[in-house]
Amino acid sequence: MLTIENLHVAYGAIRALQGVSLEIGRGQIVTLIGANGAGKSTTLRAVSGLVASQSGRIVLEGADITRLPPDRIVQRGIGHSPEGRRVFANMTVRENLELGAYARRDRSQIRQDYDRVLSLFPRLQERLAQNAGTLSGGEQQMLAMGRALMGRPQLLLLDEPSLGLAPFLVRDIFQIIRDINAQGTTVLLVEQNAHMALGVAHRGYVLESGRIVMADDARSLLTNEAVKKAYLGE
Repeated sequence: MLTIENLHVAYGAIRALQGVSLEIGRGQIVTLIGANGAGKSTTLRAVSGLVASQSGRIVLEGADITRLPPDRIVQRGIGHSPEGRRVFANMTVRENLELGAYARRDRSQIRQDYDRVLSLFPRLQERLAQNAGTLSGGEQQMLAMGRALMGRPQLLLLDEPSLGLAPFLVRDIFQIIRDINAQGTTVLLVEQNAHMALGVAHRGYVLESGRIVMADDARSLLTNEAVKKAYLGE
């Protein structure tokens, strides 16, 4: 579904990605794990057009999207729930969700997706008229994910969905990720909680200093001694 080929991204003199290549099959959950600063978020931002690549290609369903602007990438079927949630704090929950569908014109299907999001995140149903900035961290994470789903993405990019959440909420969020995937959405997941990420993923890639240093199915990575020592605290 998505192929990244030899991707290089720099922030000034800092080389954030140095030849990253990976593949995501339709219907999969694929996770990127690695230390802070390894290039995980940069990879997602490059896919969604928020940072420009120096070289390499990003191919979605056979079409090169490397140079497309972010709004065109959304229209091609990629949604992004960013690190730090980035909800519109002074707008209501309902308005945030409606903004997620800004590029769509299929009004009846938008309503279906609105109902789907509220079924996935029933807590948002209770807070539709509440300003997003007054939500708890967990509720803001649900809103960020719901807003991305309102674009009806084929591929959902999730950046650190468990960051700063209480353990019981982390379990809820990862169950929802499973549910989203079971409903047909492919997921590319960046997550510091490597154990949880590999527990839901089909395949994983390990990033170190902007390079892929390991790739395997998720179960194999969970039992890999180097991964256990470096990322799983074992």
